[in-house]
Amino acid sequence: MITTTDLTKVYRSRDREVTALDGVNLHVRPGQVFGVIGRSGAGKSTLIRCLNLLERPTSGTVTVDGQDLTALDRRSSHRAGRPLREARTHIGMIFQHFNLLTSRTVRGNVELPLEILGLGRRERARKALELLDLVGLADKARAYPSQLSGGQKQRVGIARALAGDPKVLLSDEATSALDPETTRSVLRLLRDLNRQLGLTVLLITHEMDVVKAVCDSAALMEGGRVTESGTVADLLATPGSRLAHELFPLTGSPAPGGTVVDLTFDGESTGRPVISQLSRTFDLDVSILGAAMDTVGGHQVGRMRIALPGDAAQTAAAVAFLRDRGLTVELPAVTADTPVSADAPATAPGEGAVR
Repeated sequence: MITTTDLTKVYRSRDREVTALDGVNLHVRPGQVFGVIGRSGAGKSTLIRCLNLLERPTSGTVTVDGQDLTALDRRSSHRAGRPLREARTHIGMIFQHFNLLTSRTVRGNVELPLEILGLGRRERARKALELLDLVGLADKARAYPSQLSGGQKQRVGIARALAGDPKVLLSDEATSALDPETTRSVLRLLRDLNRQLGLTVLLITHEMDVVKAVCDSAALMEGGRVTESGTVADLLATPGSRLAHELFPLTGSPAPGGTVVDLTFDGESTGRPVISQLSRTFDLDVSILGAAMDTVGGHQVGRMRIALPGDAAQTAAAVAFLRDRGLTVELPAVTADTPVSADAPATAPGEGAVR
């Protein structure tokens, strides 16, 4: 549904150039909820603005639903610009700060894109009320934005973004200004709309919890580049994946002589007593240094850091045992007090260990 090829955006001023996007290749399948995550300055917002050509790329292509948007004329003031305007009607966008018109009612805000599309007054009103009902705000049609909570304002923004019956919904940090409970409710709404309407949703975020809550696939952006991309399940099962480590940061180092092993449980393996089986089979005192479990993309996933005593041969046999049972196994380079994730808080050696 969305493909970018060698997408580059360079901002030029009199005395310098800034490369915001550096050859970004992205592939989003129809019906996915796709998260693009990265820190401030990674290029996420520039990417999303290039996807609907609010920013025109310096080079590369953007294809949405089989149409190369970068090949369409940029001039919106005359007839040649119509193909781009028409293509944009199939791409809805919601913003971090809502961008509602304070002088219009809730219904009036949702009707705005319908006015631009040329719909008559009755048709605009009918459709706006349908969309407000869809996002749970039918009773707020006559209210003004100043009378709404942050979560309600964002729901209005979502209803407005759906006015053109888009196939793609772009979300630019749409939950970062909201409290955690409201964030969860807006993310549930986006997932429901994705399923009910068959929408492809691409969301920009710097919050790993957003990826955990709703994303089928994700990409990590750093320095204007996509450094990792894939389904969340595949990334979690990929040894050395930065995204997997960021989603489930683990800390802890063993006593001298132990070997640290990181395990990823997914699907059926999350309910199996694998560690107790390992301990009995090899007569090992396994130390659990850290663990985390959550629901990611609707599937239960867990990560655990353990320490194995014994020599290299015993460790190799234990690792083979774990892999045979469907776990993803990594042997990270760990030093005392060094977390896997740069953002994860360090813990003291042995803190939280269970034997």
